[in-house]
Amino acid sequence: MKRHLILVGLPGAGKSTVGQLVAANLRVPVQDIDTTIEAKFGVSIADIFAARGEAEFRRLEQLETGTALAGEPAVVVPGGGWAAQPGNLDSVAGLVMTVYLETSVDTALSRLSGAETRPLLLTPDPAAQLRDMFATRKPCYEKCDHHVSTDGKTAAQVAIEVTELALKRERL
Repeated sequence: MKRHLILVGLPGAGKSTVGQLVAANLRVPVQDIDTTIEAKFGVSIADIFAARGEAEFRRLEQLETGTALAGEPAVVVPGGGWAAQPGNLDSVAGLVMTVYLETSVDTALSRLSGAETRPLLLTPDPAAQLRDMFATRKPCYEKCDHHVSTDGKTAAQVAIEVTELALKRERL
């Protein structure tokens, strides 16, 4: 793989799981930005949100994504809100391959049931919060180079589709 591949989508889209599978298929590293931040600071993303706020988390996320993109080609998995932050997608346009893992709100909710690690969904009505996120973020997600639906598919099936897109891009 000559360029990075960035996976974006709602929480529950399967970015981390699919990212690991795609990276294995392509024989490149995976850079899960949330995992990197947690390891670097020794606390959970939820704790960062609680102690420092979303704006600080987004700053750290942007910084760590930039660090990942400065390295060898990898599958890069930022958080679900990365693509909706002003300038993030524009800054990588034409330099990396972006893939939107398209997931319905209902599918995302079913995958996230009991997920207390998602700070933006720790509300009395996580379904309404996720619908609001989707409405806000969808126009940003749709700017990605490719869209792959995840509804009704296993992570392995989605990973095969993303891998095929990456391999096809390499042949062009």
